[in-house]
Amino acid sequence: MGINRLIASVLALFVLTVISAKEINKNSKSSEIAQRTIRLDCASEKGLLNTMFNECVGAGRANEGLRADWQQQLMLVKKKCDFKYIRMHGLLCDDMGVYREDNKGNAEYNFQYIDALYDFLLSIGIRPFVELSFMPSALASGNETIFWWKGNVTPPKDYKKWEDLIRNLVQHFTERYGTEEVKNWYFEVWNEPNLSPGFWSGTQQDYFKLYEYTSRAVKSVNADYKVGGPATAGAAWVPDMISYCSKNNLPLDFISTHSYGVKQGYLDEYGNSGTILSKDPMSVSGDVLNSRKQIAESAMPNLELHYTEWSASYTPADPIHDSYHEAAYILEKLKQVGDAVNSMSYWVFTDIFEEAGPRFTPFHGGFGLITIQGINKPAFYAYEYLNKLGKMELTNTDNRSWACKNDDGSVQLLFWDFTNTHPGDSINNQEYYIRDLPSKSKEKVKVEISNMPTGQYRLEIYKVGYRVNDAYTTYLDMGKPHQLSQEQVNEIKKLNDGAPISTEIINIDSNITFSREFEMRENDVFLLRLDKR
Repeated sequence: MGINRLIASVLALFVLTVISAKEINKNSKSSEIAQRTIRLDCASEKGLLNTMFNECVGAGRANEGLRADWQQQLMLVKKKCDFKYIRMHGLLCDDMGVYREDNKGNAEYNFQYIDALYDFLLSIGIRPFVELSFMPSALASGNETIFWWKGNVTPPKDYKKWEDLIRNLVQHFTERYGTEEVKNWYFEVWNEPNLSPGFWSGTQQDYFKLYEYTSRAVKSVNADYKVGGPATAGAAWVPDMISYCSKNNLPLDFISTHSYGVKQGYLDEYGNSGTILSKDPMSVSGDVLNSRKQIAESAMPNLELHYTEWSASYTPADPIHDSYHEAAYILEKLKQVGDAVNSMSYWVFTDIFEEAGPRFTPFHGGFGLITIQGINKPAFYAYEYLNKLGKMELTNTDNRSWACKNDDGSVQLLFWDFTNTHPGDSINNQEYYIRDLPSKSKEKVKVEISNMPTGQYRLEIYKVGYRVNDAYTTYLDMGKPHQLSQEQVNEIKKLNDGAPISTEIINIDSNITFSREFEMRENDVFLLRLDKR
């Protein structure tokens, strides 16, 4: 009996050991880092790269564009990211000195401030995406304003005088810059008129009336000039806009609208409501694809589509904009959009942005790619890396990468991880992304490139991620000083200067496949450049 019990105990222990070993092995396998392989063939071309990502970028308001530091930052952004157009609010606001009336009610126009701004833009190779807003107070029907700088958001008291203003402005552009230049511009009527109260005190019908007078004024100068709208928040009014213009025989050359990646709301310059990054994997990009579908099914199926504002969040007080997460988010959304859109205009290029007035801290969750002090955020490098891609896109089945080449055989591969680590409704962005957020290991990425031309190449590897070109975390390490000294600014810039993390000279034989492996953490971004020498 004792021996039988002993045998039974040994058997039970053996079975338990086998089961435990299986569980350990199972858990061990599940905790292994996943393998991702990106295979490229330099002989397999997809076609010319669609550069909708750097067609346009946003800025706060026109008057800010007269500042020296704003202009210096835009020159850097143009050089590194090569945006072709820029869009901003407030071209017709009182601080631009555009419109007044004499004591008899006759209109007087002054375009000197606009000239100073547009002369600068064109001198550095950036064209205006002209947002026609807001209402000059001398022409306004009411006193409702928006933001610290008090843009008047009421309809005109006299639509004929508004039409005359727009016609004179567009005629002035034609005389100053030439018809052939202005034919390349876009004239967008107002901004987010569906937010009432907010950007427009009138109704949808009031907006359509404004559009009718505005489009007529633009086309009266030259029928080839491009005019469109409705520049709505939340991808709204697209079918309504097309239907109205079609039924009333109004010109409409493009649709413009906006989308942001948070769950609720559209307007909050102070960040008081508490935004939450959407868990929908197709946030923003889903709106874009739906807008294209709405256009395709409309009476004007060939209209251009321009998203003239987009970002992870609609408030300039959201720390996700400062975070390394934003770089991966930008690339994820742009890749998902594909060829559905003509431009995706990131809102905005700089934290010199005063909707809530001057900001009191160097990092405050501002929209910009660059801080007020000229510090590049991770988002800046996402656009710089995109601009380093060659003209010819290679066939590529990996959905989190772009692979391109140049005529000389140089190859570029931009790849990333996007992991939405936000916990959900239990915490908002203002509480979550303001923290030091270490990233976890995600996967190993193996890159294989075949059929590269034989020769010598300079291999450069660039990276953005946690504590790599991550200026905000450097700022946290400094103790979040309320104001930065020039020495501190220089230190942050030095530690986050965007230089390659690795550089080497390699020899390639066309019969040999280039291979390299990378350790990818959550929300890391890599750019691989193989420049033929």
